[in-house]
Amino acid sequence: MTVNTIRELLENAAHGNPEKLAITLDGDRYTYAGLFERVNQVAHYLTTLNLPKGSRIGIYSNKSCDQVIAILAIMSTEHIFVPITRLLKPEQVKHIIEDCGITCIITDTKKIETVKATGFSGKIISYTPTEESDVSFEEIYKCYTGKHACDIKGHDNAAITYTFSSTGNPKGIVINHRALFDGAAIVAKYLDIRSDDVISGILSFNLDYGLNQIYTALFKQATLAIHKFVLPSDFFTHLINDGVTVLPLMPIHITQMFDEDPHRIPKPEHFNKLRTITSSGGNITPLMIKNITTHFPDAKFYSMHGLSEAFRSAYLDPAQIHIRPNSIGKAVPDVELYIINEEGEACKPREVGELIHRGACIYKGYWNAPEETRKRFKSIQILDKVLKPEGNLTDEIVVASGDYVYADEEGYIYFVCRKDDMIKTQGYRVSPYEIESVVYENIPEITECIVFSIPNEEIEEEIVMVYGGKRELPKNEILFELKKHLPNYMLPAQIVYNPNMPRKSLHSKQIDKEALRKEFV
Repeated sequence: MTVNTIRELLENAAHGNPEKLAITLDGDRYTYAGLFERVNQVAHYLTTLNLPKGSRIGIYSNKSCDQVIAILAIMSTEHIFVPITRLLKPEQVKHIIEDCGITCIITDTKKIETVKATGFSGKIISYTPTEESDVSFEEIYKCYTGKHACDIKGHDNAAITYTFSSTGNPKGIVINHRALFDGAAIVAKYLDIRSDDVISGILSFNLDYGLNQIYTALFKQATLAIHKFVLPSDFFTHLINDGVTVLPLMPIHITQMFDEDPHRIPKPEHFNKLRTITSSGGNITPLMIKNITTHFPDAKFYSMHGLSEAFRSAYLDPAQIHIRPNSIGKAVPDVELYIINEEGEACKPREVGELIHRGACIYKGYWNAPEETRKRFKSIQILDKVLKPEGNLTDEIVVASGDYVYADEEGYIYFVCRKDDMIKTQGYRVSPYEIESVVYENIPEITECIVFSIPNEEIEEEIVMVYGGKRELPKNEILFELKKHLPNYMLPAQIVYNPNMPRKSLHSKQIDKEALRKEFV
């Protein structure tokens, strides 16, 4: 028997709602009974490999129903699921394989050549038969029964997720089953997910935000409609034809979907089933809010904030999106958030400090990175000047996020910058996020903007702004607008147009600030 795991959610759905549609993509459709049978067959096969408990099994493939089956199959064993972003190159895939010691990889025919190029010598499983793999899902379905029993514990490690950037090798974050289970329960709670919901599977199943769509659907026994975002027109067709009611997005998707002739976007009445939209993984701009509320007027829009070390920390009540559009909101259920200064004292309203996450959804730590783990995962003693746990207990772990934030008088939290991003210039501390917010609010022609600093001996640090849009704007025109809203010491010394921004992560499409900074330094 297993409890507090994603496997438990799958068993509950298969036994309690077997004929309900679980996942769909184009012509592929699986009921919960059908999904459960396929997952059990693959999980049964994995147990015959006699791998040691906790062995890492990678999934490197394009999005599909088979990919979801593979994820749930690994999570129905004592092994650890390692998602590998489909856009990674052989050397990056090789790093992940070697860093966490992957012994088996599940892939598709399009990615199997990349796996081979890494020199991988372990077991290769493909979705369809190919000479390059040891076995395929099709062969497993023919030879293995659907019977499979497991006894996974909530505290067992479930997944290791990796993110890439230009600043060095990636780090893997270790997540146990309980954290994934809690994340599904919490999201289902504050988003009011229902069993009759159709959740869009537009996000990549490589990081926790995208994976949570699978787990939340299981938690409420809803339907997951997988979609591969290529063209805005196809995306809108997906919303209409699949009857999507819950739409998880990243800011880049909001930009892409409305980067289209407005006359080609279906009228709002075509989206009357859509009731909930969420966004995480980047800044929400006024233009994004305007487009969402204009084209999806019946949907509630949730802006959310998560951490690398904890799934979800805060969300903004949709009723506040036009009142406090820049706020990340308040703590999600079962989480406490504290803001402390450098002395460890609670910050006053409007005082900037570090965000500390206590409670649910905290991950285990960084794989093979003890220094990074010690930097972020702290004893609750870090909050000694804020609260006193009963009995003087000190073994509880909290996350020191590295995010600089402040709260207003009503407790709504605002992101300022990462701890290492604060700019010191002319004797002042400057938040790059504050400058970026002014740009987005007042210069609609600019669709992307990143602000950072480079060394300048005369003034400590010099402010640089790089922006993207459909056309380059005169520098004086930009400065003229910024001067209306910012003091002189906050004005960028350099303003550069770059329509092809480097990306920090292949799956999130966030701008790589460090790559840009290196170009200037």
